[in-house]
Amino acid sequence: MNKLIAIVGASGVGKTALVQALAKVYPFETAYEQHAERPFQPLFKNDSRYAFANQIDYLMLRAEQEKALRASAQTGLIDGGLDLDFHGFTRLFHSRGLLAESEFDLCQRVYNFLRGMMARPELIVRLYADEVTVASRLSRRDRINIATAEDTAC
Repeated sequence: MNKLIAIVGASGVGKTALVQALAKVYPFETAYEQHAERPFQPLFKNDSRYAFANQIDYLMLRAEQEKALRASAQTGLIDGGLDLDFHGFTRLFHSRGLLAESEFDLCQRVYNFLRGMMARPELIVRLYADEVTVASRLSRRDRINIATAEDTAC
């Protein structure tokens, strides 16, 4: 089982940019959020009824990515990861009322089950940027943004 480094923080803080920069100078095996590839992401952006399906999909994706990175010959470097998707995004969407209590509880059960079967990252690097910087970065993105700059305060 190889080592895993997770880069975490709010949307727009620079996780992807840091992972890409580090991967240029060191032979990391990398994994990213895959916004366009996720089937429920665009549905959730337009209809909050898809919040639960989106979160379950992301928790599964992140567990699958971590498993693949651990099996790689190189150290794994992940943009976000299972812990961020649960502790950051699932909790955020629950606090916004986008996930019912029962849906949040099931997401938590799935997260706890997956994390219980997998080792935590050896290193977690948390990035922070102020709300103005995050807002500027999010406005320039050419991808689906469900989180907002105001979420940096959460």
